[in-house]
Amino acid sequence: MFRMWGKIFRDNNLIEDTTISIGDYSLTRTQMVFRALDEICYAFDLSKPIWLDANINEFRRLSRTRFRQDNFIDSIDFDYLEIHVIEE
Repeated sequence: MFRMWGKIFRDNNLIEDTTISIGDYSLTRTQMVFRALDEICYAFDLSKPIWLDANINEFRRLSRTRFRQDNFIDSIDFDYLEIHVIEE
């Protein structure tokens, strides 16, 4: 089971979180990451963030990354959205 944890932070406080599980192993890991991120954004009513090089590198190394205002086209009312793969 692939599981990803999405968390929204404001002023270093966890405001909201959700966990997304994907059991479709016909998908590649990258497809599972993007599908889970889509579901997290839907749950939080957010636009999809833009992956910058720093996000890609951090995600490859740590299986987690943070999306800040620079990653969103729309204005956000929190400091950052963090995604973290917790189970593969």
